[in-house]
Amino acid sequence: MNQFYNPLFLLRVAQSYLSEVNRIWTFDEQQLLRYKDKAFRRTIDFAYTNVALYHQKYRKHGIHPDDIKGIGDIKKLPFISKDDLRNGYPKNIVPRRFKQQNNILVSTSGSTGKPVFLYHDRLSAIKSLEAFLRVLKAYGGHWRKTRIILVIDMEPGSIEHTLFSESVSGFLKRFIPMDNIKYLHIGDDPKDLMKQINDFSPEFLGSDPNMLRKFAVLKNNGVGEDITPEYLFSSGSMLDSYTKRYIEHAFSSRIIDMYGTTEAGPLAFECVEGGYYHVHSDFVHLEFLDKTDTEVEYGTPGRLVVSKLYGTATPIIRYLGIEDMVTPISLSTSSCGLQTQLIQSIQGRYTDLIVLPDGRLLSALTVTGVPAKVMDKFNSYKIKQFQIIQHDTTNLEVLIVIDEAMRSVGVPVDELLLELQKQFSERIGAGISVSVKEVQEIQKDDRSDYVRVVISKIKPSEFISDIS
Repeated sequence: MNQFYNPLFLLRVAQSYLSEVNRIWTFDEQQLLRYKDKAFRRTIDFAYTNVALYHQKYRKHGIHPDDIKGIGDIKKLPFISKDDLRNGYPKNIVPRRFKQQNNILVSTSGSTGKPVFLYHDRLSAIKSLEAFLRVLKAYGGHWRKTRIILVIDMEPGSIEHTLFSESVSGFLKRFIPMDNIKYLHIGDDPKDLMKQINDFSPEFLGSDPNMLRKFAVLKNNGVGEDITPEYLFSSGSMLDSYTKRYIEHAFSSRIIDMYGTTEAGPLAFECVEGGYYHVHSDFVHLEFLDKTDTEVEYGTPGRLVVSKLYGTATPIIRYLGIEDMVTPISLSTSSCGLQTQLIQSIQGRYTDLIVLPDGRLLSALTVTGVPAKVMDKFNSYKIKQFQIIQHDTTNLEVLIVIDEAMRSVGVPVDELLLELQKQFSERIGAGISVSVKEVQEIQKDDRSDYVRVVISKIKPSEFISDIS
């Protein structure tokens, strides 16, 4: 039975919507902490009682749910890794009496070699929709009035298809006109998509960074003249500074970055003030740890550890598998009124950081910022796409794709490439040879089906917290 025809389930959805979308605006810091403590205790009790992976791990470490009074006790718990989920699927990560056919099987991209499979229950999937409504509200939009286009994966079985076609959104369309929202499939031809977007003239346009970049290239080449959204939403992969500014320049619109994962759902969204992210602190608790598993200080990058505070499917508690380096900052930094955890920046996967000859790691965010600096110097947007590849500790390669329509505009390409090489070399320092070359196309990653901005073919022997 489809749960969206179940009156009791729909009542729970309605209650969830009414109470949860606005919570981060209505709760102060102490109220939010009390809510998190209660949600965390409930999550631990559920995982211990119903999921073999957690029951066995906690028993092995001498942990019982009675030992956990709130978020402050989180360090008593062992970590969960990608291999724990991989090796536990399906028997040890599926809760007792869990009806798999009525819920959602999802998997990560497998960009590190092997995908992770796990389940979301449908009510929990609604959290992703609620998180989107939060971002919409924060930026002055309204789900019944604002014209919105989302270019997402609409293949049956995808999490996006479930959320926006099969879930509450799809159900409500049967009773409430929602002609202001349009979903397009990310696998369709970009030119065809641009025509549909142009005809609809959305106020908000959202997709992943790679698709938004393709739209920006077309926009720069005269396609979609009437596409002038107030805001662009980006999610799904790392948004580097050059790509962000390239897209914003093409559309004369600000990009709002949304941070989330397959395993734990929505994590954070960019503040209206800019410069940092608000965590969905009632949905997840984030830790930022150094190599000794100690919390880093504000302003210092740490490896992200995620705990999901809801759901009756596969629990995600102290999960190490995101593999991102993220920098937290103090709540006092924000003046917008929201009392959530704050993130200053998301550096990307710590498995793809640049390894310097002396063993230190260079943040992906730092090296991906070089093309933006070169863009500023020459006031040129002819770099259509780039990729940084570290082959070994002494060789770095930068691949550049030039927009043919802009090749003869402004700075000559040869001069642009020389400046890129100079600035990359200066930023990285002595000991690494940098080569910058133009290519016609950058290949997608075979496993993840998107272009990775930074690829490291070497792995540091241990996690190093001293990141430049």
